[in-house]
Amino acid sequence: MPRKITILLAALAATAISVTDGFKFMSNWQPPKILTDVQKVEIAQTEERFGNKKLVVITGCSSGLGRETVKNLLATNKYHVVGAVRDVDKMEAVAEIDEFDMDNFHIMELELNSFASVEKFCSELQEYQLAKPIDRLICNAGVYQPSLPYAKWSVDGHEQTMQINFLSHFLMISKLMPGMSAAPDPRVIMVGSVTGNDNTVGGGGVYPIADLKNLDGFAAGFKNPIAMADGYGFIGAKAYKDSKLCLMMMSNFLHSKYHRNTGISFSSIYPGCIAETPLFREKRAWFRKYFPIFMKYITGGYVGVEEAGQRLFQVAHDPRCSKSGVYWSWNGGPREGRGAAALEQSGQISGGGGAGGGWDSIYENDQSDKVNNVELAVKLFQTATDITGAQWPEAKTFVSPCPTLKVIGAISQSMIAREELKRMVERPGFNEDGTPIKLTKRKKAALVADKVTSSVLKNTVGRVGRLAGRLLLGAVPETAVQGSFQEEKPLEETLISSSYSESEAEPEMTIETTASSANVIEVFNDNDKAVLEGEIFDAVFANGKTAPKDEEREWKVTEASKEKELSPV
Repeated sequence: MPRKITILLAALAATAISVTDGFKFMSNWQPPKILTDVQKVEIAQTEERFGNKKLVVITGCSSGLGRETVKNLLATNKYHVVGAVRDVDKMEAVAEIDEFDMDNFHIMELELNSFASVEKFCSELQEYQLAKPIDRLICNAGVYQPSLPYAKWSVDGHEQTMQINFLSHFLMISKLMPGMSAAPDPRVIMVGSVTGNDNTVGGGGVYPIADLKNLDGFAAGFKNPIAMADGYGFIGAKAYKDSKLCLMMMSNFLHSKYHRNTGISFSSIYPGCIAETPLFREKRAWFRKYFPIFMKYITGGYVGVEEAGQRLFQVAHDPRCSKSGVYWSWNGGPREGRGAAALEQSGQISGGGGAGGGWDSIYENDQSDKVNNVELAVKLFQTATDITGAQWPEAKTFVSPCPTLKVIGAISQSMIAREELKRMVERPGFNEDGTPIKLTKRKKAALVADKVTSSVLKNTVGRVGRLAGRLLLGAVPETAVQGSFQEEKPLEETLISSSYSESEAEPEMTIETTASSANVIEVFNDNDKAVLEGEIFDAVFANGKTAPKDEEREWKVTEASKEKELSPV
């Protein structure tokens, strides 16, 4: 009976693994390691510094939303928080005023106006975290400069709002993301805005509207004097809205590209309109006085900074918010008849982004067509990568750790590469960029090497194989060779115009082949000879793997006849 129960539990555990996860649960399996003394010391230091707490990195936490979020994180005693701020002295004063637990709060300098500062911060952070992976990365810092009639420029020559709000966070994610996959529940959270989502009144009914158009400004390098992502004239409020649109689009894109193979959750949030926050410090005095009143009693969208901080904390803390590819909001859509109810509750009335509703009012909000524009998101990723110099890890799908698959793959790799090369030469073909295929010297040598080995095998092992194939498989069924609606046309030489530059191509190795002899090669220099020898050796002895030293190769090209022969060892 116990054996049956064990089998049943094992079966239930197996079915609990989602089909979409595939072999992902095996991704962190590692063979037993023998730790060095240095590694043992680092692990001990990591345990002493962080204990069993999760590591959170948050930008812009010396005021407003970020400050309140840190309060909530530290109050749980479950997080060690790194505060990345521009003004370290101000952050130290705030931490003292708010009585932060400095054993679990570490301040680090970060100037988002400079890519060099971002790179320095990431490097110093990686030293600080020791062997501890980052569990949460919260991209919160932002500026809003709506009153400016002209753009202000960063250290790198980019418009400040876009670099601080989006580009520098983009670069930071690229540097910190690879190590996050080792955490059990890693999350990257980007603070979006209703103003970047034009399917709402706040985002689609108030000029200027967030719109990246075709990203011509980014494509042109986004350097001074190009101040807008779309390449047109500068408007301070639009620069802010565009930056938030970029953040939300990138959250969705990174989810699609990396979530499945890294386990990292990417999400964006709109915590509500925090009408009384330092974000509006560059607005005029009358706006700062009356805007909160308008949001409280007219629109109902007002949210206090304390409640907004609880919401951002929830997305970092709540197990439900580990879901990736989500735009989190609170309290549902806007409602009519706000006025009286708002007056009765001092402006605290629930609604789309409005105050109230509590912990369970969180929901997955819809995003606009602009945010969900996949094609433009790809261009945004590519152009932002060019602008920032970000280096992203390759997105790889988890594969079966089955040893049989690895052995067969290793054996067939070289054969597949050569067969595919021959297939491409056989018909007019194109490279990925649309230019005609022109074989490099190494590829031509690979073809000759393949002919050498094939001619040997064809008359020995190949004869046995063909006989066995005829006996075991039989003739090809007639139905398999019939059914084509057209006869195959004769292969004619096709002239294809392209921008391929002959001056940029490698010097060609002349290779002449005939029906009777496929092993005549004209070698121009020692380098050509080395290339050919390497390919023949790889084809015959190394299964596609280059020998580490030339003297280990047995195949040589003779000087006298320039033909291939097996030289004595």
